[in-house]
Amino acid sequence: MSELDTPPVGTSASADLTPEELQLAARNHGMPLEALRYDLTPAGLHYLLVHYDIPEAAPDTWHLEIGGAVDRPLTLDLHALQSCREFSLPVTMECAGNGRARLHPRPVSQPWLFEAVGTARWHGTRLRPLLESAGLRSDALEVLFTGADRGLEGGEEQDYERSLPLAAALDEDVLLAWGMNGAPLPPQHGYPLRLIVPGWYGMCSVKWLRRVTVLTAPYRGYQNERAYRYRQEREEEGEPVTRIAPRALMVPPGIPEFMTRNRFLRPGECLLEGRAWSGHGAIARVEVSDNGGRDWSEAALDAPVGSRAWHRWSYRWDARRPGDYELCCRATDVTGEVQPLHPVWNLGGYAVNAVQRVLVTVTAA
Repeated sequence: MSELDTPPVGTSASADLTPEELQLAARNHGMPLEALRYDLTPAGLHYLLVHYDIPEAAPDTWHLEIGGAVDRPLTLDLHALQSCREFSLPVTMECAGNGRARLHPRPVSQPWLFEAVGTARWHGTRLRPLLESAGLRSDALEVLFTGADRGLEGGEEQDYERSLPLAAALDEDVLLAWGMNGAPLPPQHGYPLRLIVPGWYGMCSVKWLRRVTVLTAPYRGYQNERAYRYRQEREEEGEPVTRIAPRALMVPPGIPEFMTRNRFLRPGECLLEGRAWSGHGAIARVEVSDNGGRDWSEAALDAPVGSRAWHRWSYRWDARRPGDYELCCRATDVTGEVQPLHPVWNLGGYAVNAVQRVLVTVTAA
């Protein structure tokens, strides 16, 4: 398929991946599911999505501008930012397109399966005191965040930028982060400065942050108005993608077959374990099935790693009988929202949180 023949993002393709999708998949990566064992995902295993190019960043000349509908615009270099009160927080971050590749027909974009997630401890300073120091005007409505990465999307040349409603931007856990898991941000994760918006899908956590602009009207740029909206047809206005839907994932048990990743397990008791999270609040329950979701048993649920991070869950599975099994896990959050058994289709392939299914063969002893 030539570049001119490439379907726009949000259209659907056949089962075969296009060369363009493979190119995206080579640049970006998911978290190996065995890394669910870590409370905090090592930086090199945390999922990664870079829309355009990783920009060149010189920390000695980097600065952040805070302006727009404020009384006292600010310009802060890294030293000034790092002189602010430091704060750190574990945050589970998930790509809005996680699960997209499981849809039929498949939307054309980064072909995520289940692995576009990770939890890191982010180090930085809270955004809210800086906005308050700048003096928010009474007519402030949204806050726009602009990164240094620039490219073409939807036929438009643009900086990557996203806006948040003012109330969301003023959440006390929204961070301007310069560190990850006790080290400086890696270049691919936004060095030297990025935004962290807990509970919202990852497209909101703008990397390589250069500018914060307080707006008095809704932002109409591409990433808010055309991308990241729930639609069934391209002509629809759609609803914006915001908070992370509940999801549970398990560490696949046993050993894998190389190509299919189907699992093979010797008979006996098997500890199933994984993580569960939701952007709408804590997880209330995780359930496990060994027959594709016809019957469910409740798993043990640990306290979350942090107030904005995932829970560990575990379940002791009786796998003494040889045969083929389809393991599933599903999460229910404190609002009562539960993962669906089957994917719910939308044009962009966003928030596809159907239950994970792991094919396991328990071998003869």
